Amino acid sequence: MSFPISPKVQISSHPLVLSKLTQLRLHDLPAKDFREGIRAIGSMLIYEASRHLPLADVPNLQSPVAPFTGQTIPLRVGLSPILRAGLGLEDAALEMFPEASVLHLGLFRDKVSLQAIEYYSKLPSQVTADIVFLLDPLIATGGTALAAIHMLVEWGLTPSQIKIISVLGSKQGVQHVAEEFPDVEIYIGAVDDILTEKGYISPGLGDAGDRLFSTLQ
Repeated sequence: MSFPISPKVQISSHPLVLSKLTQLRLHDLPAKDFREGIRAIGSMLIYEASRHLPLADVPNLQSPVAPFTGQTIPLRVGLSPILRAGLGLEDAALEMFPEASVLHLGLFRDKVSLQAIEYYSKLPSQVTADIVFLLDPLIATGGTALAAIHMLVEWGLTPSQIKIISVLGSKQGVQHVAEEFPDVEIYIGAVDDILTEKGYISPGLGDAGDRLFSTLQ
């Protein structure tokens, strides 16, 4: 689904992303396949989110044939999974950025108020990243993503240093995040129109954390 939300919101139209997402929506998909699908979509979205990162020359290198000048990304990269569902995207991100610092943030959504509640933060005393990929598989109300962005901004980042990687969102939730933080880039697999009264994306894919870790009741 594609509609204008913000120039900073990139909704994927890639056939591999959309076909994988169709599988993830199935109610009877085994947890193993769900985890693999989240990871696969995460890899593709992180690839797209990294497209415009800067490069710096690395001179005086030697291939088996001849000297050459290579290129590297001259940034300290941070990965910030929102516990616990964000862990489903962590391995995909580490494959892309194996030297990245991992900045876990613990947030859960109160089932009555739907407000995000912080319970854990593993942010060093000093800022250790020039850019942070915020890993949040679902943007439903947007409250959890917003709380995480506030935590990272209070840590010392500017919103333009944050990129959200998300598999699926609701139109309302994605708009909420984009309006409050217009400089934060969002890379997302798809956006559904409906957000239910209980704060679920519809048709959605259910509770990502429960499906990742086989804790469905």
